[in-house]
Amino acid sequence: MVSLRFPFLFSQPKSRSLSTVTSNATNSCLTSVACAVATGAATLAGITAATHRSKTREQPSLQNALNWLLSNNSSLPWGSLSLADTSPAVVESKTGMSFPSVIFEGRRLLGIGLRKKCVFGLKNIDVYAFGVYADCDQVKKILGDKYGKLITSELKDSKEFKEDIMESDICMTVRLQIVYSKLSIRSVRSAFEESVGSRLKKFGGSDSKDLLHSFTSQFKDEYKIPRGSVIDLSREPGHVLRTTIDGKEVGSIQSKLLCRSILDLYIGEEPFDRQAKEEIQSKLASVL
Repeated sequence: MVSLRFPFLFSQPKSRSLSTVTSNATNSCLTSVACAVATGAATLAGITAATHRSKTREQPSLQNALNWLLSNNSSLPWGSLSLADTSPAVVESKTGMSFPSVIFEGRRLLGIGLRKKCVFGLKNIDVYAFGVYADCDQVKKILGDKYGKLITSELKDSKEFKEDIMESDICMTVRLQIVYSKLSIRSVRSAFEESVGSRLKKFGGSDSKDLLHSFTSQFKDEYKIPRGSVIDLSREPGHVLRTTIDGKEVGSIQSKLLCRSILDLYIGEEPFDRQAKEEIQSKLASVL
């Protein structure tokens, strides 16, 4: 781009009429536009001439370079920017925790909630905010034929639909953002032993201690989780539960039972946040 700059200052006249100022400003603007157009035309002409001259040469030409750029535009910065999701993040109002609308190349936010814990039977503390994500394209692909003709209100009340969401091999993520600044990784491990352990026993019987230990042992004492830390619990293809802390993977376990038990904490019959569960189910139903 060509810019026109003046290396000196105009002296301020003692008095000028409004019409004179307007006229000069207009002329200046027109002059700048004309220069810019002329410069652009000259640049285009230069490129065209260079391309024409290069046709007679055997070495790589400017035209070849231009053709390469056009044919590989998906790798250019402006190509990737045009595909970026521009949906705003969603903020949990009580804690101020922000959740992006899309994570992991296509998992969309279905709803957010808050995990509270009663301390000594006296008061509730906000432990973490959470958001539940799902690959909506997979939801349509896997469950579309079965539920696509039902209206949203029917799907929201369908127990079979809820079961299929938790049982199907649909990529989903539960993102936890730590709110309570004094929370330790040992407390997280203990809480999961209780909550996930009860779900494993509910869905898989008593013979699930080894599975529970495999999951909770991922939360090692060396990990620090100050306020704002992010824990992702993701169901990947093949019913693999992948756990990350602040973007670092700490373990993966292939278990349909474990994946279901984790999801049940947030969208099951006795969720941590009932209002969030209803929001998530409503969004899932609207996908179809």
